[in-house]
Amino acid sequence: MNNNLNIDALKVKRDIWDIVDYINKMFTNAIDLWASDIHIEPTEFFLLIRFRKDGDFLLYDKLHVENISWMITRLKVLSKIKIDENKKPQDGKIVYMYEKESLNVDIRLSTLPTNYWEKIVMRILKQDESLINIEALWLIDVNLEKVRESLNSTYWIILVAWPTGSWKTTTLFGILKNFNPLEYNIETLEDPVEYNIEYVNQSQVKPEIWYTFSTWLRSLVRQDPDIIMVWEIRDKETAILAVEAALTWHLVLSTIHTNSAAATVQRLINMWVEPFLLASAMKMVISQRLWKKICPECKEVDVLKDIEKRKVWEILGPIIEKSELENVVFYHGKWCEKCWFTWYRWRMWFHEVLVVWEFMEPLIIEKESANVMRDAAIKHWMITITQDALLKAVLWETTVEEALKLI
Repeated sequence: MNNNLNIDALKVKRDIWDIVDYINKMFTNAIDLWASDIHIEPTEFFLLIRFRKDGDFLLYDKLHVENISWMITRLKVLSKIKIDENKKPQDGKIVYMYEKESLNVDIRLSTLPTNYWEKIVMRILKQDESLINIEALWLIDVNLEKVRESLNSTYWIILVAWPTGSWKTTTLFGILKNFNPLEYNIETLEDPVEYNIEYVNQSQVKPEIWYTFSTWLRSLVRQDPDIIMVWEIRDKETAILAVEAALTWHLVLSTIHTNSAAATVQRLINMWVEPFLLASAMKMVISQRLWKKICPECKEVDVLKDIEKRKVWEILGPIIEKSELENVVFYHGKWCEKCWFTWYRWRMWFHEVLVVWEFMEPLIIEKESANVMRDAAIKHWMITITQDALLKAVLWETTVEEALKLI
């Protein structure tokens, strides 16, 4: 393992006597590190293996080119995809027994043909049940109260937004766990099913037999649902059906890929959802980003640079009194074994919670820009995602350096 990116310092391994054992150890090491992805990248002279941890890459190993065929073939066998297909991308799934916790870990595999063999990327989906509740989502008090209040509604649509890899689904299940499934009929459609929840009716999409989000939603309304969870809104048809379901007295939870809470409204309008329907159906958007959490074992007082101070004061000034801001102490990390000499241990969420109050409705109907909606929300005390990040730096959960990366 090499947690800097000096690729030349990593020696090429030639003799891998047992490819099965090697891959098992690779999976175990990645899961031990809480890596999110494994990248298998063939080059002209060697096979490069990298882990993505907390958003950054760690170099894991370099294998001689003679091992490439064995590695790719073994991974294809494990994921039950075609061994002889190397001209087209393929997707598969590996179920790996993580013996340290006697836990099956789902590993989603994707192949892509390159000029040197095939590249393989694997997403590690290790369930962490401790995160499946609202209290564990690192929502600051004011945002937690907004979420709880919105969940008192018996209908509406609530969306979790931001890029791939921000654990939107975990947040969605944290919200879903707020409801007793024996008191409601809860139906979900997922791709894949990441968390198994007792007494919740969970389904897996199967595009190969046309069992998609939109076809499932049409059938679902005949199942007498109270709460509907759609893994992701990807297209116009799913977006329209989700909004219509919310308007017929269902609570709809879903995720969507957008850059901010306000941009989510704009994206749904661009998907041809009628603005007057959206204004009536939408209740809340939680926009989030998964970012680095400071290591508690080696943190120390951080002396901010002048430019950092100015940015902190500019961003937090509207929500924190100047006298209080002057006395705030920030921390950063040093190097220690507990955080693998990276200053950070694991990750946490930064949030932006937009509640669609009455002031938003005319803006949606008039199709105002995302910037106009965002400014209006800020005037009504929405905490921006950068403010949320800096507030967590104030609480010594992350660093100013990490928070300012959101700008």
